[in-house]
Amino acid sequence: MTAVSSSDLGRLRRVRLVVGSRLRLRGRSLRFQIVALVLTLLVVSSIVVAAGTALALHGFLIKRLDQQLAAAGDRFAASLEVPDDHDLDNTAAIGTIQGQAEGTLGARVRNGKVTAAELVPHEADDAKHASLAAKDFAVLGALKVAAGPRTIKLPHFGDYRIMVMAGDDNDLLITGLPEHPVDETIAQLLLIEASVFTVALLITGSIGAVSVRLSLRPLARVSATARAVSALPLSTGTISLPERVAVAAPKTEAGQVTDAFNHMLEHVESALHDRHASEDRLRHFIADASHELRTPVAVIRSHSEYAQRVGGTGIPAPVTEALSRITAESDRMGHLVDDLLLLARLDSGRELEQIDVDLTRTVLDAVSDARVTGTDHQWRLQLPEDEVHVVGDQRALHQVLANLLANARAHTPSGTTILTSLRAAESRQVVLTVSDDGPGIPDDVLPRIFDRFVRAGNISSGAEGSGLGLAIVAAIISAHDGTIQAESRPGDTTFTITLPQAKSVPMVGDGQSGLECPPKSLW
Repeated sequence: MTAVSSSDLGRLRRVRLVVGSRLRLRGRSLRFQIVALVLTLLVVSSIVVAAGTALALHGFLIKRLDQQLAAAGDRFAASLEVPDDHDLDNTAAIGTIQGQAEGTLGARVRNGKVTAAELVPHEADDAKHASLAAKDFAVLGALKVAAGPRTIKLPHFGDYRIMVMAGDDNDLLITGLPEHPVDETIAQLLLIEASVFTVALLITGSIGAVSVRLSLRPLARVSATARAVSALPLSTGTISLPERVAVAAPKTEAGQVTDAFNHMLEHVESALHDRHASEDRLRHFIADASHELRTPVAVIRSHSEYAQRVGGTGIPAPVTEALSRITAESDRMGHLVDDLLLLARLDSGRELEQIDVDLTRTVLDAVSDARVTGTDHQWRLQLPEDEVHVVGDQRALHQVLANLLANARAHTPSGTTILTSLRAAESRQVVLTVSDDGPGIPDDVLPRIFDRFVRAGNISSGAEGSGLGLAIVAAIISAHDGTIQAESRPGDTTFTITLPQAKSVPMVGDGQSGLECPPKSLW
């Protein structure tokens, strides 16, 4: 295992801090990021300015202090010249030079011993407070002659700027001035700068937030328009996109984004109009072609049926078989043409009949018809106690059920159980399900089961479907403001239809057609 040094850990921590701050800013709004960046730069600039001015002022004040020290050194240190045998405790004549600044230090050192020392007291200090202590004498006794001023630290009086000179009697004369006035001046300057920079930050932040908000207002309008466009049903129908966003300042970045967005809306609207026109032409073509094909298909079917009736037994067997195939295929083509015509009408937005429909009776009739045609299947029916009513087209809803039941019968083997269930759900919704326990829908077909001309490929009845039955079901349910879903796995295939329930439901026994008390399950 490789050991990690403390410097590597420090670098890792700094990287984590930088990455974390960037990730935190990335999740914020653009306005917040801009204002935060401006304030961060301003804070860094303020710190640099404050540090620079403090250092410059400190150097200037120290230089001035050195000048004062040089002026005071000759007079004050000379006044400390006393004989070697002079008593240090009786220094009445020491420091008698007038005009010295408060806190000025004078000392005489001979052979490492302080023979005389004087400290000009402040007006508020008493003599005891202004006297030097033994630790101070030890620091002064260790000093040597130096070329220029330097800073020392006295244990009881803090930092002192001193000058050490050689005396006439082979001694050292020390003169010093306190540095605490310099420190106090620097501290006061930093306090003033902190106050000024704090006010400047508050003002800059407020003005910057308002300015950025005004500058980004076009982007907010673009966002609102984009949300409005995303809520539009762009897949079908004629689309009218919202009004374009006003471009206030085309040369700005926000103005350029707004202008590009408007061009995009124009392009999308043009493409949608072209698509709608193309679909409309296709629907008209399918409707016209289906309408025109109905007559020749009916004529072919009627002539084949007529030939079979008139010919009797005199028609050769191959001809009879051909006529039977013509009749069957013309009948199949007729149903296909009818389905195409119905889909074209639904696609064109044809209004369906809007009446009160007793869905309970419709389900019962559709299952009864399917039971007659599919005797080899098991048919089950579950109905609620009360009638269920919806508003819609009764024939179209009957066709929905007929298609679903025929689809379940055609795609499942004999003996399959097909269950049709109807119930009233919450929020005034009606849920209709058709399920079976057959082999299920292939996984590759299920996602597009409601598309046109899609066949599951496992038809059991022997008749090939057109692939339009479930597409018609989805179109009719959509026209009734409902939804349909398909879920399938081997042994369980379910089609679930949800429709809005009628607001007014006729009471049982009021003369309306319907079951007075439908059983919960039949057959």
